[in-house]
Parts: sequence; structure tokens; C-alpha cells
Amino acid sequence: MSQKLPPSFYLREDVLQISKDLLGKYLITNFDQKVTVGKIVETEAYRAPDDKACHAHLNRFTERTKIMFEAGGTAYIYLCYGIHHLFNIVTAPKGMAHAVLIRAVEPVENVNVMLQRRKFEKLKYNLTAGPGTLTKAFGISKKQNGINLLDKKSPIWIEDRGEIVLEKNIIASPRVGVAYAEECALWDWRFRVKESKWTSRAK
Repeated sequence: MSQKLPPSFYLREDVLQISKDLLGKYLITNFDQKVTVGKIVETEAYRAPDDKACHAHLNRFTERTKIMFEAGGTAYIYLCYGIHHLFNIVTAPKGMAHAVLIRAVEPVENVNVMLQRRKFEKLKYNLTAGPGTLTKAFGISKKQNGINLLDKKSPIWIEDRGEIVLEKNIIASPRVGVAYAEECALWDWRFRVKESKWTSRAK
């Protein structure tokens, strides 16, 4: 049975566990009466104040990062390289800047809408394998930055459909594109569903 994830799921302080627990959950968007659904198969964890790869490292509070200090269940969406919108979910209680980046999903429902948004003629694995490509396929942009995923009117939410990804089926590896983060770049905070064809390539 499908049910929207409750506040208690996001308000936990262990962002690594939440990142793993999001695997197998379902990302759903509803824009202009077009509902798209995908199973989350790849995530990355970010944690202030100690994580040098986190935008809020040392609890840096700026116009950009202030969303990260909101209560868990808030969407943190920013533009990367001026091109890609990256969708993160803020976790932990208000005041703790933790977040999970959704890196890849497996398309499940209304794939034709995703294909149109990505201007693809046929289904390929890179349709939603990557944080910048999945947001385009699901219609997510910076316009939704700061929305509460728990709000009944939210166009973005996460559902539990009864699937559990066991620890033995999770691949943990270093995060992508954070070489600047010194020793933190080596932390195994990227989580993928083993043998999923929809995860992004290792880099």
C-alpha cells in the first residue's frame, strides 16, 4: 500500500541512514496534471557542520543555504554549473543542515512524459540516471526550492510502497564531483542499489 513518508522519516538526525532508507522509495511529481513516478535507486548524503562537501560546511548560513537549516522534509533545489537543477531533501530537525541528494531514479509511471521533457525518442538508461537529468524528466526546477514535501498541496513528494532495499544490496562509494572537499571527498556517502541499470556512472 502506498503512503506518503511521514515527518518522522525526515526528522531523524542520521542522514546516512536516511540516504539508504530512501532507496526503494518513490519520487512523485505532479505538474500541470502530469504525474510522473520513479523509484529512487541512488542518493548522496551531505552533513553540516563537519562535511566539507556540504554547502553549509561549518554551519555556513547564506541566502542559498538557509533552506538547509529548515526542518526535514523541505526541498533544497539549486542550479549546478548554471545548467542542472539538483533536487535535495533536507533532513534532521530545524537548525541542523543535513540533506540527501537524489541522484537517480528508475522510471515507473508516465515514462512518455519524461521522454517528452528530455526530448528523447526512445527509452534509454540515461533518461533519469543522474541528478540533473532526473529533475528535467520529472519537471523539477529551482522554482520549487523551499517547498515542504509533506504539504498536501506539494507538487513533489516521496512515497513508501512497501519495498525495502537490504543493506547487502546497497553499494556505498565516494560522492561525485566533490574532489575539493579534501578528506571528505573519500567518504563513502554515495549509495546505489546493487545491479540497478538506472544508477549514474561511477566517476
